[in-house]
Amino acid sequence: MVMSMKYPSGVKEQKKNITFDHRGMSLESDLNETNQYYLKEEKAVIYKKPTPITIVKVDYPSRLEAVIREAYFKTPSTTDYNGVYRGKYIDFEAKETKLNIFPLKNIHPHQIKHLEKVINHGGIGFIIVRFSKLERYFLLPAENLLAFLKENTRKSIPLSYFERNGFEIKLQYRPRLDYLPIIDRIYFKGDV
Repeated sequence: MVMSMKYPSGVKEQKKNITFDHRGMSLESDLNETNQYYLKEEKAVIYKKPTPITIVKVDYPSRLEAVIREAYFKTPSTTDYNGVYRGKYIDFEAKETKLNIFPLKNIHPHQIKHLEKVINHGGIGFIIVRFSKLERYFLLPAENLLAFLKENTRKSIPLSYFERNGFEIKLQYRPRLDYLPIIDRIYFKGDV
């Protein structure tokens, strides 16, 4: 949307409205690009999960121009991504924080329970966290996340815990966030 301002001299200045629609999408964009690369290179099949919604009201001006006017979330979603790598099920959550800590309120109890179930059934579960001010990315295995929650009463995980118990992912050109070598190192130690 463009806003027009008229000054007393008659000169018009066009100003664009600032939108914040895609804040926090950097990690998701990088992961989507990475997963597309993995799929194209036949390394893994990993997708972003759709959020389950119930549509209540739709306007149908024409078949090609249907617009959802009202909808609500059916159930809380589990985690952001899932798929298969080297015959193993993978499931993970992606989060961003502007702080030098990861607030635990950023991950919901049902997501933690879901990751616990994934690892209890032999799958690979983890979180990827972007510390946006530092431009640092970490993969924290679900086992280490659960250990932290069991051993601590803190309301956040300090960066130092990620440095000691997680694995840093360096941002690169292609793929953007190459996390599969970390999965290989953790879960396929002798098979790489």
